[in-house]
Amino acid sequence: MVIYALLFSLLTSFIIHVIILALYLKERTVKYFYWFIATVATNMGIALVLVSLAMSRPEMIRELNLKFFFWLLSGFIMLLMLAAKIHIFRNIYRRTQDPAWYHRNYFGKKVYEKGIVKQIEFFGIFLTLPFFLFFGAFFVSRLLVIIRGGHL
Repeated sequence: MVIYALLFSLLTSFIIHVIILALYLKERTVKYFYWFIATVATNMGIALVLVSLAMSRPEMIRELNLKFFFWLLSGFIMLLMLAAKIHIFRNIYRRTQDPAWYHRNYFGKKVYEKGIVKQIEFFGIFLTLPFFLFFGAFFVSRLLVIIRGGHL
């Protein structure tokens, strides 16, 4: 179980690392640079612990249930993609409620301004869709196997 926790913490740290890298490249602030360095150190530390554990106790690696691990991993990725989609849709909804992004036409209907949906958000929705569907289908199908009494 320790190996699973370390692998998921490494995955989470790596995802946070990529997000902070994107934020640093977008804003170029010192704060994000320090966070970037901290995530590098965290990634290297967790990887060092995993390598030393694998070298000292290889039976822990042999005992890994890869079907279970990939099932958990697919659920994690599915939830991550769902969270990204919810975040994007929430931002778009907030813009639709802001009067700076629309005006009323002659008949009193809202007419939204061009650019209410940013290009990066548009690509974000459609680029995360295949990952969400693929990993979500794998996760749900394996979950149904478990519920019906099968073995993972």
